[in-house]
Amino acid sequence: MSAGAVIAIIMAIVVVLLVIGALTMARRRKLQRRFGPEYDRVAGEMHSRRKADAELAERERRVRSLDIRPLDETARARYAGEWTAIQERFVDQPEEAVAQAGILVTSVMKDRGYPTEGYEQILADLSVEHANTLDHYRRAHEASLQAEGGKVSTEDLRLAMLHYRALFGDLLGQPTETRSAR
Repeated sequence: MSAGAVIAIIMAIVVVLLVIGALTMARRRKLQRRFGPEYDRVAGEMHSRRKADAELAERERRVRSLDIRPLDETARARYAGEWTAIQERFVDQPEEAVAQAGILVTSVMKDRGYPTEGYEQILADLSVEHANTLDHYRRAHEASLQAEGGKVSTEDLRLAMLHYRALFGDLLGQPTETRSAR
């Protein structure tokens, strides 16, 4: 084999590696934009961006196979009314209000087509379309668990309501400006 042929083969391999690298980086940037802070959390958990890329791509595939749908206007209005009633109950019964907020969020998820079994699976499924409010769900869920054990302050319960409200608004499909105005 001539030196020219060897150089051509090496150049072809370098070009292929560069193309693969560029495609990998483009895919990673797409995942980082889509998943936001969840991307970094998963990458840190897995100690590998490559493994995080694979995990998040798998989450996308799984959610595409589900029948996720928006709420109709009637359901959205009904849920908004239920949320208002729960918020009003918070003053007199904060622990109960937080528990009811969690139940309402789960109902909205179920109506939208999200499976609601298994906390980790719920997080994974929600991360695909609701990554920016996912940490709110984590914090609200943690406060709810603490409230069940009687180990939470009223301020923690108030924060849990705010966290549930962020995810609730996102699941309802309300524009961010509408949610912020409350």
